[in-house]
Amino acid sequence: MTAARRHRVVVLALHGLLPFELGIPHRIFGRAKDAAGNTLYEILTCGIRPGPVMTDADFAVHVEHGPEALATADTVVVPASYELGPVYDEGRLPDDLAAALAHIRPGTRLVSICTGGYVLAAAGYLDGRPATTHWSAAEHFQRMFPSVKVDADVLFIDDGDVLTSAGVAAGLDLCLHIVRRDHGAAVANEVARRTVVPPHRDGGQAQYIHRPVPEPQLATTTAARAWALDRLHEPLQLRDLADQESMSVRTFTRRFREEVGISPGQWLTQQRVERARHLLETTDLSVDQVARDAGFGTAQSMRQHLQAALGVPPTVYRRTFRASAAGA
Repeated sequence: MTAARRHRVVVLALHGLLPFELGIPHRIFGRAKDAAGNTLYEILTCGIRPGPVMTDADFAVHVEHGPEALATADTVVVPASYELGPVYDEGRLPDDLAAALAHIRPGTRLVSICTGGYVLAAAGYLDGRPATTHWSAAEHFQRMFPSVKVDADVLFIDDGDVLTSAGVAAGLDLCLHIVRRDHGAAVANEVARRTVVPPHRDGGQAQYIHRPVPEPQLATTTAARAWALDRLHEPLQLRDLADQESMSVRTFTRRFREEVGISPGQWLTQQRVERARHLLETTDLSVDQVARDAGFGTAQSMRQHLQAALGVPPTVYRRTFRASAAGA
């Protein structure tokens, strides 16, 4: 693996960028390593031209590479900028940005963080595709680019070769998802541990729009979720979870959606998919046993859920990531 060329991620730094978002790809992809300790990605930063790039803070960053670096990328990441000018106001690319994006080769994976999605949309990459951006910009984003299928409730959207994230920290979620997609849950989980962030955040950004933090005097669903995670292999009912918080099913469901952004049933399925992925990658348990331990009951049920969530059946997923681990 050390002799093979690493997957190259090129981050496009635009004037007015957010330093936090600029650092996300470097932190997440830069910490991804195989079992032998080899780094799995190479990360470069480029600008429309080499030199200083102003941030939204009181300092600039010096970028050594010009737009020619985009031609070498396997993945291009566009973080947000507060100085998008005609991209934000008119939905069009200025000439220098259009010329820079023209270096991107067909088939390159494209990723945006927060309002970096405006750049991808103005370039036509999101036409007819689902996409997301920061919830506060979603309505404007939809007006500017009516052909884009905007979903303001999710943390990120994976549409194959084009991926978009919601605001700011959702870039962490998306980059971890990409590592997980490329190299499996074990590698992504290790990156998350070193970064001290959850490997998979529950729900979507809808939970942050009206009530970022539950009022302290109100009951939460935290204990019920912890209780459920210890019992994913059991046939859990909504009533069981509500009982852990001494709530009615109706109150529990409403409170759960407010806190997590999705229904209890959707959350349980997500957790069971993650458990199944972990077991498929790290154990030799049969598919039937993985299905039981993850709480799907039958291999057929697990196959349907993994196919819907990951696009591949359990045997293909295991073969892909167990083979990667063995090679490493």
